[in-house]
Amino acid sequence: MPAHRTRSNRTRPARFASRAVFGCLFLLAPFAAWRAEPATASSGASEVVFLAQIVLLLLVGRLLGEAMQRLGQPAVIGQLLAGIVLGPSVFGAVWPEAQHAIFPASGAQKSMIDAVSQLGILMLLLLTGMETDLGLARKVGRAALSISIAGIALPFACGFILGEFLPDDLLPKPDQRLITSLFLGTALSISSVKIVAMVVREMDFMRRNVGQIIVAAAISDESIGWIIIAITSGLAEHGAVDPATLARSVLGTALFLALSLTVGRRIVFGLIRWTNDNFVSEVPVITMILVIMGIMALTTHLIGVHTVLGAFVAGILVGESPILTRHIGEQLRGLITALFAPVFFGVAGLGTDLSVLKNPSLGWLMLGMIAIASLGKFSGAFVGGRLGGLNFRESLALGCGMNARGSTEVIVATIGLSLGMLSQSLFTVIVAMAVVTTTAMPPTLRWALGRLPLDEEEKRRLDREEFEAKGFISKMERLLIAADESANGKFASRLAGLIAAFRGMPATLIPAQAATGPAAKGSGNDTGEHAIQAAAQMARAGEPERESVARTKISVITRARDAPPEETVASEARKGYDLLVIGVEKVARKAEFHEDVNRIAAEFEGPLAIVACRGVHLERPLQSPLNVLVPVTGTEASRRAAEIGIAIAQTVRAPVTALYVSTGRSKRAARSLRNALRSRRQYEVILRDVVEMADRYDVDIRTDVRTDVAADDAILRHAGASRNTLIVMGVNRRPGDTLFFGNVAAAVLEKSRRSILFVSSPGSIGSSQAAAKKPGRSARAPAK
Repeated sequence: MPAHRTRSNRTRPARFASRAVFGCLFLLAPFAAWRAEPATASSGASEVVFLAQIVLLLLVGRLLGEAMQRLGQPAVIGQLLAGIVLGPSVFGAVWPEAQHAIFPASGAQKSMIDAVSQLGILMLLLLTGMETDLGLARKVGRAALSISIAGIALPFACGFILGEFLPDDLLPKPDQRLITSLFLGTALSISSVKIVAMVVREMDFMRRNVGQIIVAAAISDESIGWIIIAITSGLAEHGAVDPATLARSVLGTALFLALSLTVGRRIVFGLIRWTNDNFVSEVPVITMILVIMGIMALTTHLIGVHTVLGAFVAGILVGESPILTRHIGEQLRGLITALFAPVFFGVAGLGTDLSVLKNPSLGWLMLGMIAIASLGKFSGAFVGGRLGGLNFRESLALGCGMNARGSTEVIVATIGLSLGMLSQSLFTVIVAMAVVTTTAMPPTLRWALGRLPLDEEEKRRLDREEFEAKGFISKMERLLIAADESANGKFASRLAGLIAAFRGMPATLIPAQAATGPAAKGSGNDTGEHAIQAAAQMARAGEPERESVARTKISVITRARDAPPEETVASEARKGYDLLVIGVEKVARKAEFHEDVNRIAAEFEGPLAIVACRGVHLERPLQSPLNVLVPVTGTEASRRAAEIGIAIAQTVRAPVTALYVSTGRSKRAARSLRNALRSRRQYEVILRDVVEMADRYDVDIRTDVRTDVAADDAILRHAGASRNTLIVMGVNRRPGDTLFFGNVAAAVLEKSRRSILFVSSPGSIGSSQAAAKKPGRSARAPAK
């Protein structure tokens, strides 16, 4: 019986694929019959026909893409096959009049769908750039660069030589054979990072050493490839290769890349943040991203290279934006993958006439091109891997993984066809080569990756990264600070700077007291900003090896204090922040928070960090030492506070202690809990979890257990006896009109002589973004 079920499961995707194809053709028939009638035929452009083209490409592409994914293949193959099914190869062979009526080969009707397809190229390159992780490429730079150079050079040379020996009747412009050869070399040499990343992620190898190298090499490979294709396209548009044209293309590309990755990065970051923070209409950030893409594409056109380079670099810069979040990325990705990708690949399939392969010479050319592309790419990547210091099995996996062309080759072929550098026959051969090599890559890479063992060092790293991915701080992207110029405000700004430095995240500082008079407008909290930057600088000096600390300069924006702080917090909260740090002069009156804290906290629905400065920090809030005490109870709130405390301690190498305490103030309850713990020793499990967290952050931590007294007494006694200077307490908001964290927190707030950091985390990161998800704010960061 099990074997029978296995066979059934394996045949199910094939049945789905066949039913999808026949279902699409069945749905196509009524419209095709109507359009094929001579009475309704029109030589002009028709919006109805255009809409029918879009609907058919989307529907057939979705169905066949789904079928391919069920067969373990990328959806782009199904979208290409959708165009082939709707084109002259299948539909045109069965019913040529109807196929030509719906998808004319020329004229205004074809121009309409071609315009969407050309925009689709730019959108796909924007998405590819957004998914390009330059940090990963830098991390494994030596191996990735050697693999990429060798993996491009060998197949490029083979493709170029093939183009030089092609007969003249296969060339659209025999007098420009050199440019056609360059296009062939590029088409055979570039890997598709999207296909490579898909298979590596599917195999759960994305964080493995070899998986990172494969993806980084594909990123480097594709980045170099788009530079080559941009320059080659510029030469094609000039119609000849002369030193002046070549120099203009190369120098223009180099200057564009240099400016984009330096000054351009700051401009793009600033535009995205400004749009997110100032517009109130719907999806403003996505509009700005599309405008940035268009401007950069036009810029590359003006310097004489193809617009695809501008769109690709724009995607890289947008993807590195500090406030580009999963929510915004998913919105844009959904638009591209649901509309532009199936239309573009469908149109590419429409231009692929497989009937030309009946010609034996073209059939042999296709087989030869597949062999040259596969062997050249495999050999180049394998040799590059060995030169990069990888072993035989890792180099074997690299050779298999880099042999996927997918969307990249189709885009290259489409550009070559549109510029007149590739004939229709060569275009068909290249698309067929891309389909075959992409289809063969997933099973071969799965086979190669399955043969790679996991060593102990890699296992420890994977465990640490998996832990950090589930953490509280690791999901933060943006910090909001409301602080005045009191000692409490300075100390709060200092702690916020340490948290921001730990993650390398931008922060916005709001002066927590409203200024009055003519000087109000434009005045800020210079002391608070200095405290944040000083803390971040101290963290960088103490931890130069931490990538997020050493490489990132904390960006601080100070809002003017021309309005009450609670109004400014309410306005800023709609822009999307993951944590609000509050530090004001009047924090509490005995066991209750002051009304200043209540007003500010009421305007922020998400996680809070409220600072009460005491003891040595009152005299020297910016320089006094930190000795962190983290009470833990096993709740999620206390665990998140422990992570905050460990992160603060890690950035300045401060001592930290985890103290297990009872969960109430009653001594009777404490004794009952103590007796229960003696039998189950549950506190060991809870403390072990915190110790593992500290180990992963490379922090030495002490532990202690106090269950014989009420929680607040245990915390206060331990802080006094152990000379702790900062208590980091995890709390939860309680219902009511005023801010209240429970009796234990209230007692500590009233009696503690040590500084306190209350960390309130209601729900998950991003719960503060309820306003951001309302109509008109749906593309605001970081609504996750």
